[in-house]
Amino acid sequence: MHDPRLTPARPEIAAKYLEGKVQAARFLDGEEFCVVEAIAPLREGPASDAMLSTQALKGERVTIYDRNGEGWAWGQLDSDGYVGWIPDAALAKPSVPPTHKVTALRTFAFPGPSIKLPPAETLPLGARVAVAREDGAFVVTGEGLYLPRGHVGNLDFAEQDFVAVAERFVGTPYLWGGKSALGIDCSGLVQVSLNAIGIGCPRDSDMQQAGLGRVLSPAEMTKLQRGDLIFWKGHVAIVRDADTIVHANAHHMMTVVENTREAIARIKAAGSEVTAIKRM
Repeated sequence: MHDPRLTPARPEIAAKYLEGKVQAARFLDGEEFCVVEAIAPLREGPASDAMLSTQALKGERVTIYDRNGEGWAWGQLDSDGYVGWIPDAALAKPSVPPTHKVTALRTFAFPGPSIKLPPAETLPLGARVAVAREDGAFVVTGEGLYLPRGHVGNLDFAEQDFVAVAERFVGTPYLWGGKSALGIDCSGLVQVSLNAIGIGCPRDSDMQQAGLGRVLSPAEMTKLQRGDLIFWKGHVAIVRDADTIVHANAHHMMTVVENTREAIARIKAAGSEVTAIKRM
């Protein structure tokens, strides 16, 4: 079975690379676009009230296979392969390739070289931009936006500790499908944090359980280490130390640091047991 979250295929249309693997009336190569909004929703259906599957950040590439003529495009994110509907207005044909990415939790893009100007947009950690030049304390994008120089890094810049990245999100509101400091979910926190150290990561917690790290033995589970991942059905948390985890969760409706044993007991009482603990 093909995972529909990662398979651009519907009865009427599918990606050309799936020909012979799935049934569809037409197979198309698709067309590459660039996300030009700071944060763009990728939804299950072509409607603003459809469930949020994930988010695409500025500078991400997406291959579009279909449009509904009502402002929505259907395609697949190049970064993690997720498939869904994205607003047409959030897309543009790629021009200059990105050169830098946002390394701050979030930053403002100003229309000129002054922090007193009203920001043109707010960019999240991981957003990609094409820097044309530097101007004092700013870098200037090809669009003419000014970003604080200390808030961006080269595309190959990598943080050293993905747990420290996750800790920076403490207090961020919980948002199903979110992956920014304006709203994030449990697996989004893991994905964004691992991406920040240069490690590719699937989007959802079941994909992460299947694809990341190695399963700990029962003996190892008694000595959890920073960076271990604890999985439940539909949830994931990051181990900070021997006693605490950091995770985005709907119980607190935010990203929190919580005592590990207390969290496991609370989640068990709600009906969910730990399904795996994995070490990166």
